[in-house]
Amino acid sequence: MFLNHSNINFKTIITFSFLLIVQLLYSQNNKIDSLKIELNNYKFNDTIRVNLLCDLAHVTLQTDIKLIKRYLEEAESISNTLKYDKGKARVFYLKGILENINSNYDSSLQFFNKALKYYESVDDKKGIADVYTAFGITNYDLSQYKQALENYKKATIIYKELDNKRAIATSLINSGNVYSELGSYNEAISNYKEALHLSKIINDEDGISYVQSNLGTVYKSQGNYFLAIDNFNKSLYYDEKTKDTLGIAHKLNDIGEVYSFLNKQNKALVYHKKSLDYSIKLGYKRLIAVNNINIGNIYLQNNEYEKAIQYFEKALRASEEINDLKQASIAYINIGKIHSIQNKPIIARKNYTIAKKISQEINNKRVLCTSILGIAQTYLYENENKEALLFAHEGKKMAKELDLLENQKEASKLLSEIYKNIGDYKNALLNQEQFKVLSDSILNKDNIEKITQLEYEYKYKKELDDAAEREIKLTKTVASTSKDLEKSQRNLLLGIITFLIVAMVLSSIIFFLKLRNSKAKTQNIITEQKLLRTQMTPHFIFNSLSVLQGMILNKEESKSVSYLSKFSKLLRITLENSRDKTVLLSQELEAVKNYLALQHIENDKITFQLNADNTIETNKIKVPPMLIQPFVENAIEHAFNKQKENCIIEIKLTLVDSKLICVILDNGIGVDSSERNFNQNKKSLATKITKERLGYLSKDFKMEASIAIEDRSKYDAQGTQVTIEMPYTKTV
Repeated sequence: MFLNHSNINFKTIITFSFLLIVQLLYSQNNKIDSLKIELNNYKFNDTIRVNLLCDLAHVTLQTDIKLIKRYLEEAESISNTLKYDKGKARVFYLKGILENINSNYDSSLQFFNKALKYYESVDDKKGIADVYTAFGITNYDLSQYKQALENYKKATIIYKELDNKRAIATSLINSGNVYSELGSYNEAISNYKEALHLSKIINDEDGISYVQSNLGTVYKSQGNYFLAIDNFNKSLYYDEKTKDTLGIAHKLNDIGEVYSFLNKQNKALVYHKKSLDYSIKLGYKRLIAVNNINIGNIYLQNNEYEKAIQYFEKALRASEEINDLKQASIAYINIGKIHSIQNKPIIARKNYTIAKKISQEINNKRVLCTSILGIAQTYLYENENKEALLFAHEGKKMAKELDLLENQKEASKLLSEIYKNIGDYKNALLNQEQFKVLSDSILNKDNIEKITQLEYEYKYKKELDDAAEREIKLTKTVASTSKDLEKSQRNLLLGIITFLIVAMVLSSIIFFLKLRNSKAKTQNIITEQKLLRTQMTPHFIFNSLSVLQGMILNKEESKSVSYLSKFSKLLRITLENSRDKTVLLSQELEAVKNYLALQHIENDKITFQLNADNTIETNKIKVPPMLIQPFVENAIEHAFNKQKENCIIEIKLTLVDSKLICVILDNGIGVDSSERNFNQNKKSLATKITKERLGYLSKDFKMEASIAIEDRSKYDAQGTQVTIEMPYTKTV
């Protein structure tokens, strides 16, 4: 088993600079130019010039690390002459940031302690809070997570006293980073979303970008790759807009790691090499090491061992230069893995042993466990069964303590082979069975056991059978209601004849029959609407099962397992929603998001975007279910038949003049071309049903409900635009 940066070190969260501290910068280039002009025009060596120099040093962190030293030297000299303690504090604070960026953590902490002393002497609360935040980030870089959270808490208390929303958002982001590293993803997401909310309130685009990047990292760790790529790309767009090369380098590496998880290694390699180029130009050795490890792993998976080992050795050199022991140990393990594959157990064991020693020094049990199992593997290759057994047992025990399924599986496989070699077939069989069980557990990324899958299959089959039975009953009800309506019409005619005889009696009969007729029509509308909705669920299921069957026949095991997992989630939501006349808009959008994620696995050439106006309270609005998905499905099926890339489907929800409008856009061939190129008899069944539903819903909700399908060429654009005016109700 080999290690990459992602599955052993979750620090792809943004901790690489202190740009999150206190004031996240905006309009960076304009601000740098403005400060340079102001500094050149200001000729007095006073506190104003010190502040200008520090401001310029701060914003220059993102563009020119070398230039910052010149600004800080001048600022420190003037501050000493003036005995300007606040200026000294800020100079030491910025020097600490610079040392952190260069991974010189001891020097960084020394400067921060000096800064704290001066800030406390002048009772500058904001400066004190800034230093606590700086301590927290440095603690995080050194894997001192408890101390990091304590320092962030101290900073947050002060920021709240000052009502500094930007700084509070920063503390939330940093705390989220720690929780993510510890694997507490729910706490991490909670902190990030609160920070995102605050950043939007103060219109802080930098803060929004950082949060989206960190959310992408958490979603990647959870295996939600669609949301991960979506958040990383949004953050990357902003970095490119502001020319933040360090941010671009990190985001390219993050996206590369997600594509690697999706087994799109060629695509991942492109992103990692771009990130590596940026990292080399910036001289940012930590990210150089990370990219080299990730690139090495791609070549390792492709059995290109010589290329792989070259990149692992580059990663090792970069890690050792900045004393990043964790990355160094990962590099040693991967180098050992290659030598083990190449039947060089002695060289492999040497590298595993070095990794073991380093991981013990930094107390990284995850790396330690992997290195121990690697050593066991080398002894097994040499038939040194006694030594192999000792290390394999130690590795298995540690893997269980850390709940590392992959390592447990590797240990069970090793033990099975070792016991077989020494003739202990009982233990060999026991460990082989454990290996199979663990393999099955790992195969499903949500760790759902097989028995649970069978229960789900039974549950959904039963739901389908019940749906079919309901459909038959509803059909009979519609027929019965139609007969009642015909009977009512006959009675009405009879009433008219009676009117000619007795006018007074006729008035009573007409009133009675009109009331009865109205109720029958209403019931007929409701019944037909329910019938049309139940027709849609089997249609969606049959399409999805056909896709899954194709994956299985093509032997795409990993892809089919992921597809089945997401399909089961979406099916559950669809079946639950189909029982209700209306569902919360938030539930309907969740179903659409799950459907888009499912489609992305099937066809990654199509990019999806789903946006709802902030003014729409999705948890207080109820809509009929399954109105949006059929048109998205239709776009996927027909819009991009000849289009191989840059395929985009965008869904927008707005609330205009109390009308809930959903617009579905694609940049495909357009509805006019589609109608010319495809048989009109092959229109989407779900689309047809939805159009019929809208007719009934308009009457049922007593609200306008309509749909318009247009070719975007009339708006000087490419593709099709579907506009749905959705009926809705508001909850109390």
